[in-house]
Amino acid sequence: MPKICFINAKIYTGVAIIQNGALIIENDRIVDVVSMQRFEKNIFPKDTQFINVDNHSIAPGFIDTHIHGINGFDTANGELEDFLGISEGLPKAGVTSFCPTLYPQQEEDMLKAIHYGSSAMGKETGAVIHGLHLEGPFVSCNKLGVQRPETIRSVDIDFMKRMQEAGGDAIRIMTVAPELKNMRDLALHCAHTSNMILSAGHTDATYDHMMEGIQAGILHCTHMFNAMRSLHHRDPGCTGAILIHHDFSCELIADGVHVHPALVKLLLDNKPENKIILVTDALAPTMQAGDGPFYANGEEVYMSEEGIWRRKKDGVIAGSALTLIKAVSNMIQWGTAKDTALRMAATNAALLLNKEIEVGYLLPEKFADFIIFDESNMDIQSTYVRGQLKYEK
Repeated sequence: MPKICFINAKIYTGVAIIQNGALIIENDRIVDVVSMQRFEKNIFPKDTQFINVDNHSIAPGFIDTHIHGINGFDTANGELEDFLGISEGLPKAGVTSFCPTLYPQQEEDMLKAIHYGSSAMGKETGAVIHGLHLEGPFVSCNKLGVQRPETIRSVDIDFMKRMQEAGGDAIRIMTVAPELKNMRDLALHCAHTSNMILSAGHTDATYDHMMEGIQAGILHCTHMFNAMRSLHHRDPGCTGAILIHHDFSCELIADGVHVHPALVKLLLDNKPENKIILVTDALAPTMQAGDGPFYANGEEVYMSEEGIWRRKKDGVIAGSALTLIKAVSNMIQWGTAKDTALRMAATNAALLLNKEIEVGYLLPEKFADFIIFDESNMDIQSTYVRGQLKYEK
């Protein structure tokens, strides 16, 4: 295939900003990223395509490591079409790769969902699946959120093995409660048998529990501040441990409802920016057209005035309706530098997943996963995945 040159763009590479530059791709890879001054000195083959970005901006494609669904497609259904449907719809929100996230379910349903989630890898028509995120089942009954109590388990390494058998190497992240009995044994099993990231979440862990978890290799957390023991002056808890220990990375749902903007500032003041990863935790009705009814994880939900999904039967927060481009926009509105906010939606997730050699940056030989957007309103104009146009406004 001929080279494609995207010219006259402000380019956020993940390490620098080129105020007026060109992004050159060939097939599924980036060939070069240069200033227009340098670009104009080059001689290109006759079949080269030139796309004038018209002073819009280009940034690495977003990576969502925690998402349950969009457009009515729900990982909880455990069907291949749901995982592929999520993949197809995500480029509209600027997402080029993701980790489909599964709530705990009864064993048969859980293994089925893991199987079909792993089977979807390699069949995607939109955003690429990096692997699955299991949000349980080894979590605390005291911090369930909307998870179903009957699906929560004590640590069971035999069940862990069955989940691994169902998904092969597809399980990439698993949310766990570090305080559970035998959690260290589970952590050691996962360390010896996989490249799985254990993430503290839905946890009632004390500070001491978190220290034990860190020693076992638990160095990431699921939706910071949400569904975890909060900060207290006599018990720093899970929240305090994450804030104090800079090596700990964390997800952040930056919709302004799940976490107050003042606490976002507290996090930014206490955590290296490369350890903060924006996620959506979006539920299936997110971006879905129509007036409903809407369902997520088998229950009816409604859109509240705050812009989140609440469970219809009791009004409890069910999950987010966030997109990553909106999360980036919110972070900028709350005072985060634009290049930093963009890294939090892309580069930092690539680092977490050990995928930085492939994605998260706009540099030579990386995959051509990128967005073109209007900086004036943070509106996605087009999204490319592996060099292919997957969304255009």
